[in-house]
Amino acid sequence: MGAQIPEVRSTDELREKWMKPEVISGSEILLRSLLLEGVECVFGYPGGAVLYIYDAMYGFEDFKHVLTRHEQGAIHAADGYARASGKVGVCIATSGPGATNLVTGIATAYMDSVPLVVITGNVISSLIGSDAFQEADITGITMPITKHSYLVKDVKDLPRVIHEAFHIANTGRKGPVLIDIPKDVSANKTLFEPSTEPVTLRGYNPRTVPNKLQVDRLAQAIQEAERPMILAGGGVVYSGGHEALFEFVEKTGIPITTTLLGLGAFPSGHELWTGMPGMHGTYTSNQAIQQSDLLINIGARFDDRVTGKLDGFAPHAKIVHIDIDPAEIGKNIATDIPIVGDVKTVLEIANKEVQRAERADAWRDQIKQWKQEKPYSYTDSEDELKPQWVVELLNDTTKGEAIVTTDVGQHQMWAAQYYKFNQPRSWVTSGGLGTMGFGFPSAIGAQMANPDRLVISINGDGGMQMCSQELAICAINNIPVKIVIINNQVLGMVRQWQEIIYENRYSHIDLAGSPDFVKLAEAYGVKGLRATNKEEAERAWQEALDTPGPVVVEFVVRKEENVYPMVPQGATIDQMLMGDAEE
Repeated sequence: MGAQIPEVRSTDELREKWMKPEVISGSEILLRSLLLEGVECVFGYPGGAVLYIYDAMYGFEDFKHVLTRHEQGAIHAADGYARASGKVGVCIATSGPGATNLVTGIATAYMDSVPLVVITGNVISSLIGSDAFQEADITGITMPITKHSYLVKDVKDLPRVIHEAFHIANTGRKGPVLIDIPKDVSANKTLFEPSTEPVTLRGYNPRTVPNKLQVDRLAQAIQEAERPMILAGGGVVYSGGHEALFEFVEKTGIPITTTLLGLGAFPSGHELWTGMPGMHGTYTSNQAIQQSDLLINIGARFDDRVTGKLDGFAPHAKIVHIDIDPAEIGKNIATDIPIVGDVKTVLEIANKEVQRAERADAWRDQIKQWKQEKPYSYTDSEDELKPQWVVELLNDTTKGEAIVTTDVGQHQMWAAQYYKFNQPRSWVTSGGLGTMGFGFPSAIGAQMANPDRLVISINGDGGMQMCSQELAICAINNIPVKIVIINNQVLGMVRQWQEIIYENRYSHIDLAGSPDFVKLAEAYGVKGLRATNKEEAERAWQEALDTPGPVVVEFVVRKEENVYPMVPQGATIDQMLMGDAEE
């Protein structure tokens, strides 16, 4: 039995039913407008300032709402829905603490360029600024972490504001938009006149088509390069540019590395894919970047976890940067050929111009040799579970075809290293902000967006405890997420840093007092399983796959296991600690 998503009616049907001019409340306008934007489900948590909105939902069968158990669960679920579907995620919360509980999720989406429309209630208009009960200046609080925000002062503005919000969230560099609705605005009535015209906003006109001369310079640089390398990021996924990227690589023959958020943008089994770069990236990817004479950044932002020491990054390379956000170009790394535009559009244009990098034959041979000599590796054990082996088990049994969400920490890196993705929007993780508590609720959103696909949520024992209350949603709605807990009884990545960087001074990382996760799952009405060795692991995981509903599977692994390779603080990315592979 799949996730309980009621049949979604077509937008055309809804338009005919709900676009008729009629005097209705602001709350009813909000719900109708969301339906007309194609919203399939909304995640939220009610409270005083949004009670008119929730009252409008009563008996409104076309409007689908999922009641989470915490506002942070709601926004992470909306985020996972957006990442896994390519649509705009939507969540609702009340004023004051309800709104401020969304802040971490808004920042998470903003850092990773995820399109969300975040709706908050506020106190009545006449009380704004008076420190009224449950009042918070949420538009002011979130100004640095939203693309745009609205404080709606007139009910007549609601249709326009909602239409604009969806346009802003899902165009240009995507991101969250906040709509704050005072309680009186949600209660007031007016003639509903839907806003359906194309949005034109003064000062907002993202450039999607690149400068042709810059594309020509890229094509010429490829012909001149002997050691070209592609660095592809999340922008490829968000633009739907994965097919164009594949064609670009096939035509040019240039090796490619994909960032943490770019995983799935290019098939992992391709001979020219070198894995992930950066702090926990592959030896091949990091060496290739450092030795390249042409580095083509496609939809990535030169994050510090990728670059390592900035002044030692790609020291021999001419830098090409393709990005829809001009503010990213030259921000961290000086750029020789800047190309501003939508990644998919840029690549489709470039594919008409570029040719094979003929001077790079020896380079391709070198890449192949590095891949053979220095793959990811670990020392396996027959006596205890290794987390890398667990991820390999998940990969082998699902053929790399599942949607995988993660929390943040060691398990996140092991999942990125050992699960092999072959298609975009199959990998959902908090990259820029690194938000613990993100993994599980984001899986709920991903499953709601993809009711017919297997969704696996990989978590640590620390992050799982930050939003474990959302198990209730899975149980009540029979949302069949398979929830994996890599339990090493410790804050693993913090422990690793304290071991390597802080000379074994372990401070406040022990999670030995965590709950029995099997009993916790059962308390919510979800099947719980535990494995402490390979035989138990294989049996428990198969049982989870055979179970039609949600399942929690706890894999108990050794506490001391570290993530390797690792680039230490202040080092260049070719100065890697290889761990078990160290000679």
